[in-house]
Amino acid sequence: MVSFSDFDTRGYRTVDVATGYGQWVETYEQTVEDVMDLALLDELTDPSWTSVRRAADLGCGTGRTGAWLRRSGVAAIDGLDLTPEMLDRARARGVHDRLFQGDVRATGLDAGAYDLVIASLIDEHLPELRPFYDEAWRLAEPGAACVVVAFHPHFIMATGMPTHFTSDTGESVAISTHVHLLSEHITAGLGAGWTLAEMREGVVDERWLAVKPKWERFRHHPVSCAMVWRKKI
Repeated sequence: MVSFSDFDTRGYRTVDVATGYGQWVETYEQTVEDVMDLALLDELTDPSWTSVRRAADLGCGTGRTGAWLRRSGVAAIDGLDLTPEMLDRARARGVHDRLFQGDVRATGLDAGAYDLVIASLIDEHLPELRPFYDEAWRLAEPGAACVVVAFHPHFIMATGMPTHFTSDTGESVAISTHVHLLSEHITAGLGAGWTLAEMREGVVDERWLAVKPKWERFRHHPVSCAMVWRKKI
């Protein structure tokens, strides 16, 4: 396994996931760009979103992904997040049918209840990936899809930049970040029983440079990726 500390160029004070997102909640929506994750979801050819019966939105945060799922025609969505403050924002947004506080590796949600399990921009906070993929498998009904949008390991390594936010005092604070090579995702997903159906990588392009002009030196570098898995029995 690759350690983020081998690449860290920022040296920010680091906090755990629940603490970090609890403090970031006020500015999160203004910080995370849609081109990071939602643009990749727009490009996927699988699944057929309007055919989804019930989705489990793991690491749902403020409800950004849930709102995209609703706009895309998903009928019913349950959300789960570790951070109470994030869940409060998601609850106010009103796009989920039910919301739960919990860990994506042990959700407590019903087994086999979902034909879509989706998680966006959470993998870098997990020390190991296999427990997540195992839990997603448990939640999924036969034939279900699991969609994972990840912070690309190349970008974390090339920039030395962890997931971070600016505190209300102006300090840059890192949230515990782990580097997972794409091969780790493939190994964990296959090991849990999933079959890879589609994969996309998002690069720093004109859409990114419009919002992050200082990233010109990273033009064409991959910054995020999306994987679609199927539970084939």
